[in-house]
Amino acid sequence: MTAFDSSPTPNVWRALLALAVVFVLLATTGWTAVRHQRGPVDARTTALTAWQQDRTGHRALPDPESSPRALAGFFSSLGAGQAASLAERHPLVVGNLDGAPVTLRYRANRIALAEARRVEKWRMRDSRLSADGRQEAGRRMHRYESLLRPGRRILAFDPTGKGRVAEVFGDLDRAQRVSVVVPGVDTNVLTFERSKRKYSAPVGMAQALYRAERVAAPSVRTAVIAWADYTSPAGVGLDASTGRLAANGANRLVALTEALPGRAEVSLFCHSYGSVVCGVAARELPGRVRDMAVAGSPGMRAETAAQLGTDARVWAMRDGDDWIEDVPYLKVGGLGHGADPMTPDFGARVLSSAGAVGHTGYFEPGTESLSNFAEIGVGSYRTVSCADGNSACRSGIYGTDVI
Repeated sequence: MTAFDSSPTPNVWRALLALAVVFVLLATTGWTAVRHQRGPVDARTTALTAWQQDRTGHRALPDPESSPRALAGFFSSLGAGQAASLAERHPLVVGNLDGAPVTLRYRANRIALAEARRVEKWRMRDSRLSADGRQEAGRRMHRYESLLRPGRRILAFDPTGKGRVAEVFGDLDRAQRVSVVVPGVDTNVLTFERSKRKYSAPVGMAQALYRAERVAAPSVRTAVIAWADYTSPAGVGLDASTGRLAANGANRLVALTEALPGRAEVSLFCHSYGSVVCGVAARELPGRVRDMAVAGSPGMRAETAAQLGTDARVWAMRDGDDWIEDVPYLKVGGLGHGADPMTPDFGARVLSSAGAVGHTGYFEPGTESLSNFAEIGVGSYRTVSCADGNSACRSGIYGTDVI
């Protein structure tokens, strides 16, 4: 640009566009995003206080923030009766301890869900609540009843605020391959599963992926986790355009992957803002995480796949009519999530999403996006479908990596 040329450069235009988007977010939903995260009284704080004051025999109970390895060591030193007693006395703590045996966590979370259901049933009749408050209590009560149905394996549950939850499909203890579905904005206990638009919610996503993996490799023991165990942004507001909530979610995701039982290899399937969580977590993920696939990503807080600092293979896909493509891919003063993972310069392996429709259609049965996820989940890299019909996304991963 010469001294007499006042036309902005492309980079300036991109910055101006990003600032315009930020202004719109702040003027509409941005400033209210944090306020909307509030919900019922913090039952977990009460549970943690009780845990810290208790003992088993003559031993103090470990800090719940201890490493998964330390917590696993503590539980391995207990008898079955002692462990079961802790789950009954402190279900909201034991059910969320990465490192505790998964079957014990399932048991603890059933107890915690039953108590949470009782509380919400009482709140439904509480005249001190507004009509809206009683209606929300009813919705939560019905959600807890659903989560308590026989056969459901709830790996994490916390009713605090909007609520967090994670569910396992398959046998996690015996799995050879584990897939983790990391969802995006507006994920909470009420949106964890849906009757309409089933495959846009974490439970539907995980169920579809589990079935597709069983079809792709019937002899491979797989497990899939619907992981809504982090506080996601409420709507496409300020929180969705920053990495603040992603940082906390990333810490929780790292702890989950470190605590998974056995020696199964792990694949992460990260949708929308979930890909921001995965990007922030990438550098700290254990080596067992072999693949990270993002769909409809607004960015991963990095300019290239190499900057993520992970040895995991990075895959990306985006449907042609996904509105996320129009979001500015840059970072300005902490706002925005960096480069577009779909661009050649980013360096991800770009997958076909044929058949998917819109921003939430990637896990719909019958789509190439879901079949690609399943092939990655079982380690069958030879048969994934690359974007544009080429074979570039499969380069360099033949041989021992393929089951």
